[in-house]
Amino acid sequence: MFTSRARTGLAGALTAALCLPIALVGPADAAAGGSRGPALAPKVHFTMAADGSSGLTVGGAEIPNIDSVKKTIRTYYNATPSGIADKVSSPYISELTAIEAKTLASLPKVDPAAKKALVFDADDTTLWNYDFEDSVIHFNFDVAKNSDWVNRELFPAVPGMPAFVAAVQAKGYSIFGITGRGEAQEDHTVSNLINDGFTAFNNDNFYTKPAVIPDYLSSFCIATAGKCNTVEYKAGTRAHIESQGYDIVLNVGDQWSDLQGGYADKALKLPNPTYYLPSPNLPGVSEPALAPRTEFTMAPDGSSGKTVGGAGIPNIDSVKSTIRAYYGATSAGIANKSTSPYISELAGIEADNTSRLVNQCKRLVRKGGRPAIVFDADDTTLWTYDMEDGAMRFNFDPTLQNTWVTNGLFLATPGMPALVNAVGAAGCTVFGLTGRNDGQKAATLANLAAVGYTAFTPENYYTKWISGSTPPAYVDPNLDGNPATYSTIDYKASTRAHIESQGYDIVANFGDQYSDLIGGSADRSVKLPNPTYYLP
Repeated sequence: MFTSRARTGLAGALTAALCLPIALVGPADAAAGGSRGPALAPKVHFTMAADGSSGLTVGGAEIPNIDSVKKTIRTYYNATPSGIADKVSSPYISELTAIEAKTLASLPKVDPAAKKALVFDADDTTLWNYDFEDSVIHFNFDVAKNSDWVNRELFPAVPGMPAFVAAVQAKGYSIFGITGRGEAQEDHTVSNLINDGFTAFNNDNFYTKPAVIPDYLSSFCIATAGKCNTVEYKAGTRAHIESQGYDIVLNVGDQWSDLQGGYADKALKLPNPTYYLPSPNLPGVSEPALAPRTEFTMAPDGSSGKTVGGAGIPNIDSVKSTIRAYYGATSAGIANKSTSPYISELAGIEADNTSRLVNQCKRLVRKGGRPAIVFDADDTTLWTYDMEDGAMRFNFDPTLQNTWVTNGLFLATPGMPALVNAVGAAGCTVFGLTGRNDGQKAATLANLAAVGYTAFTPENYYTKWISGSTPPAYVDPNLDGNPATYSTIDYKASTRAHIESQGYDIVANFGDQYSDLIGGSADRSVKLPNPTYYLP
C-alpha cells in the first residue's frame, strides 16, 4: 500500500449503561417446544478502532475473537501450530512479492549524483520477526527475549527484501535504515542485516535510536522532555538525512509510526497484523491516509487469512486493547469487577432472561412438567477473564488452567449466581454441562458453591470423560458430521438429549461458546459474550 487449542474446561469508567441487544436465539434445529432463531454462528464483519476504544461501545460479539485472529494470522503466514512461518509460500509472501515487484517497477533509474534515497525500517520491513512473535513470545512482547534474538542476530530477512534493496541501489538510489532499536543494538542489527544478504547497509547509513538526543533531533523531540516518540525520532532523522542534500523518494515501513511525520515524497506500508506500535504525529501534521483500517471481514476458522491481505486482518495488539476496554481491564490483564461494558451487557442479558425463566419454571411445574435449564461452566457461570489475560496473556496453558480449577480460583460470572439460584428456586432443575473433565468435577462444584451458587448438585453436573477413557454410551459422535472424533458438540448435544430422555424439558441452555449451544435438545439457547477464546 502506498500512502487453537484444546481445553478442558483501555479501560475507563462508564458514564452510562450500554444498551445492547440480548443474545437469545432459538435452537438451530427447531427442536420441539422452540422456534427457529438466528443461526448459531459467530459474526464475520467487524468495526474496530486501532486504539481499542471500540471495546467501550460495542458488544462482545462485535469484537474479533482473539483465537480466530490468531488462526487468521497463521493462515496468512502459512504458519505451523507452533508458530513457524512458511519461508517459501504463503499469502503473506505472495502479497509482499507483488508489492516489491510493483514498487521496483515504479522507480526509474537515477543518477547517483542526484542523491535520491529510500529509507527502510528494520523489524518486519527488512528483518522478519514472525517466528519470534508467534513461536517465541506468543504475540506478547518480551524485552529480554527480544534482546536475546537481536544480540544473537537470529532474525531472517523479510522475504524478497534483500533482492529488492539491492535492485533499488543498482538503480542509483542511496539506501538508509531507521529503526526503533536502541543504539546499543546497532552493531548486531547491521551484522544481522549483512548476514541476511543486505549489502547496502552499514553503520554510517543505518540509524538506531540514540540514548541522548542529538542536535538534529532537538527541534523534533518536544512531546516528552528529553525523549523522542517514534514519529519524532523517525521524522526528525529523515529530516536530518534530507538536510545533507538527499531527497527521500520513498519511506518503507510496516508500522504507521514508521511513515508518519513527512520528510519523504511517498510512503510504502508493508503488511503486519502481528503487532501495533502507534505514536502521536508531529504537532500540526495531519496524514489521514497513514492510518489503520477499521473495517474487517474474518471467518472464525481463520480461513480469511488466505484472501484478505495483511491490512484486512485485525491487528492482534488492537484486538487485545479492544478486549481489555470491553472488560475494563488493566494492562496487567485484570478485569474491572464493578463496572465495564462487559458487565453492562451481561446484566442486560440476565435481566431479560431471569424473570421470564422464573415465570416459565413456575408455570411448567404447576402443570406437572419437569423443566430444566443447562449452564456451561467457564465464562457462563465461572469467570475466567483474569486467568485468560492476567495469567495466560491469551495463550492457553492447560497446566496453569488445571491449577486454577483445582484451587477454585475463579470468580462467579457477574450476575449469574442470582439468575441460576432464582430459576432453581422457581422449580427448574439446574444442570451443569462443562468441557472440564471428570477429574475436575469436585473442584468445579466446590468453586461454584464458594462463589454463591446453591442450585448445582453432583448428580446433575456433567463433566467430560478424561482423555483415553470410554465416553458414555449416550454420546453420539455423528452429531457434528465427523464420526471419527468426539467433539464438544457431540458431547454436549448428546448430554442434553440424554437429560431430556429422562423426562426433563430443557427450556433454556446457557453458554459462551457456540459449541455449547449447537445441536438442539433445548427450547432456547442463550449466548453469553466472550471474545477471549473460541472453541468450535
